[in-house]
Amino acid sequence: MLKDIGFMAIFVTLNPELEALLRDKAARQGQDVGLVASELLARALEWEEQDLEEAIRGIQQGLDNFEAGRFRSFQEFANEQSHHGSQQTLGEELE
Repeated sequence: MLKDIGFMAIFVTLNPELEALLRDKAARQGQDVGLVASELLARALEWEEQDLEEAIRGIQQGLDNFEAGRFRSFQEFANEQSHHGSQQTLGEELE
């Protein structure tokens, strides 16, 4: 009987370009390609979870602000964005 050490084998088909990038990264780090792939996948999943949590917090904050009467019309928002956009364009032209 095999002892469960907490690892699971999954086979993934990569396109040649992605495989080359992964192998190059592993070689640069002096690590096994499987370990590098596992670490990258873990980071991507963690980032995805954090991104979702931040989006939910932002939406909840927006709802809370709306319920508390802290909001503005779309026209006010559009005017502000237009004003910022024209300032940015002017600033870029001066550079």
